Amino acid sequence: MSKRWKLKAIDEQVVRETAEHSGLPMPLARALALRGHCAPDEIAAFLNPRLAGLSDPFLLPDMQKAVSRIWKAIDADEAIAVFGDYDVDGVTATALLTRVLAALGADVKPFIPDRLDEGYGLSLDALERCLEEHGSSLVVTVDCGTNSADSVARAQTRGVDVIVTDHHEPEGQSATAFALINPKVGTVPELEDLSGVGIAFKLAHALLKSGREAGRAVAENIELRDYLDLAALGTVADIVPLVGGNRIIVRHGLAALDATKWEGLRALKVVAGMRGEADTYHLGFQLGPRINAAGRIGQPMQALRLLTTDDPAEAWEIAELLDRTNQERRKLEQTMAAEAFAEIEACFDPEKHFGLVVAKEGWHPGVVGIVASRVSRRYNRPAIVMGIDEDGSVRGSCRSIDGFDLLEGLRACDQHLIKYGGHKMAAGVALSADSLEAFKSTFNAAVSAELKALDLVPAQYIDAEITGDELEWKFYEQLKQLSPFGQGNAEPIWALRGATLSGKPRVVGQKHLKLSVASAGRKFDAIAFNYPLAQLPDGRLDIAFTLKENRWNGSTGLQLQVKDIRHEN
Repeated sequence: MSKRWKLKAIDEQVVRETAEHSGLPMPLARALALRGHCAPDEIAAFLNPRLAGLSDPFLLPDMQKAVSRIWKAIDADEAIAVFGDYDVDGVTATALLTRVLAALGADVKPFIPDRLDEGYGLSLDALERCLEEHGSSLVVTVDCGTNSADSVARAQTRGVDVIVTDHHEPEGQSATAFALINPKVGTVPELEDLSGVGIAFKLAHALLKSGREAGRAVAENIELRDYLDLAALGTVADIVPLVGGNRIIVRHGLAALDATKWEGLRALKVVAGMRGEADTYHLGFQLGPRINAAGRIGQPMQALRLLTTDDPAEAWEIAELLDRTNQERRKLEQTMAAEAFAEIEACFDPEKHFGLVVAKEGWHPGVVGIVASRVSRRYNRPAIVMGIDEDGSVRGSCRSIDGFDLLEGLRACDQHLIKYGGHKMAAGVALSADSLEAFKSTFNAAVSAELKALDLVPAQYIDAEITGDELEWKFYEQLKQLSPFGQGNAEPIWALRGATLSGKPRVVGQKHLKLSVASAGRKFDAIAFNYPLAQLPDGRLDIAFTLKENRWNGSTGLQLQVKDIRHEN
């Protein structure tokens, strides 16, 4: 879809003051002010996030109770099961807590359920298998459990204590666990953006702090910084806002990843083709998908084993396996996306269809979420993609856009659903095939009621306009101070106006456009991903882009990563 360019609005006097306080050039000062950092102390805290700025882990509800119970289990040599989830957040949280507990001397048994057979989270089936395999008297969940009241009650009848660590929204009656560490049921709003691995990191921090205060030598010998790369990986992959504590974790976690001590991450970086200084792109688009692939279409315990092994040979073997699994996942995704787009295009009417729902037999439940994201992005509408099983059950994933709360939309369809859950931007659903058509109609009506009056032409937001003579290495080095970029701290998008082509554009990788542009007497390399050559306008161009460092054949240069191109306006 064509985009409407919008320069983000802000008081330019505030921008000038921000430039004065920060020492940054005006375009960067504008991007900084747009993110709400204008006062000198705010600017300093944002540009230089320090580990000392992390909040006290004991601000989380039930943390003291959980820490005391875990130390009691360690002292009594009880078997502790760490029960995780199969996505990147859950796997990294399980690995982090397993490693820390083992280093503290615990008899720790990690466990991740099977996505297809046991479903999401602390289900009854998964809990039973966990207890059978490990015989644990204490279960610590990570990234799940808040809404698993029946499973927690079942564990209690068997004499098993459950400590829930989770970040998902409570739905109805929360589990009456021994301890429920979830910022969503706490009283400190600034902690509510933590990911599952972020809360596992907080629990590890609390255990070490408590142990050191009690004079336990084993706690003195653990360097929590070593675990920040695992915490950063799960945090970025779970798309939580990279502000506050999350920003601190990811900034320092990226530094830890560059010199990681974990064999699995070393191997995964190699098979993923990671080059240069680590950034959030590497976490979200290179490492994360390979770990996620195991949970989607493979064996999630393999991904966990990768992050917990200290054997280089085993790490390399698993990393290569995950790479092959991810290639298989990509093929499935491409096929399913093509089929989903074809079904939508056959009847799509932008004046009538606001909530898009597609379902088909044989679509893999581990890939529907990725396809739903692609559908939502292409049409700029909430999308639900589901697979139909042989028994007539339908399961799928939902993705939304800004301005529409998915959970509210699904509540309007409650009569057609067997179960659903998630948050305003992403959710999961289950229903019967008999209810599918009614669900499609009701969901579309619910979305239409909210979005029909809105302009759904996607906007290309611009942080600041920039001139060719400002695009230099010093600017790029200063730009990196605003990182890490991600949810809640989007990478700034710049607008270069009136640029001209220099040389002939060419297609690379079958569907990407490589070009060179000139501005202010200087030339810049640029690349436009998935951009047809036929759509390139003639004449002088306005280019919306992010600025990247490009390494190729031993040379390094700045590159414009194109977000949109239009005739000079």
